[in-house]
Amino acid sequence: MKQISLESIEKAIQKVDNLDDNSLDRMSETFAMAQENLLAYLMSAALEYENPNLEGLIIYYFCLILEAFNQEGVRLEKVSEEQIEAFEEPFFEMLDAYFDKEQAEVLEEFCDQPNLTQFMTMEISMKDDDGTELDDETATQLFIVSVAMISLLNKNIAA
Repeated sequence: MKQISLESIEKAIQKVDNLDDNSLDRMSETFAMAQENLLAYLMSAALEYENPNLEGLIIYYFCLILEAFNQEGVRLEKVSEEQIEAFEEPFFEMLDAYFDKEQAEVLEEFCDQPNLTQFMTMEISMKDDDGTELDDETATQLFIVSVAMISLLNKNIAA
């Protein structure tokens, strides 16, 4: 599997964070069309968690993570509904092992994208430039959603 480098993540951050609202909308529409099943699955988490703050965060990190794959030059296949269904049970088993036993290696093995996983771990635990930070509940939810996104995208790297 192709690993997403820290350099590609940094380039993606620079690109996404420097877009104006119209350009960001165009990027999110492009990525949404390319990965509509994945985005629908991720957005369902915001509804399931009943956390409207999560919606904007999901869209932002969806764009950022997909852009990191682009920056790395990785082509992705479209995530299917069948893949999502087959993914859920092993994913929740991994999360149980990760949260109950605090086994970081379980997470890294499951995702197989250590740089992206570590990036998201830092993102949810650090304050923003303006000094705000996520509440624990939103941070945990965003982490779960982002790990699912990274894992599913990683499984769909084109040969």
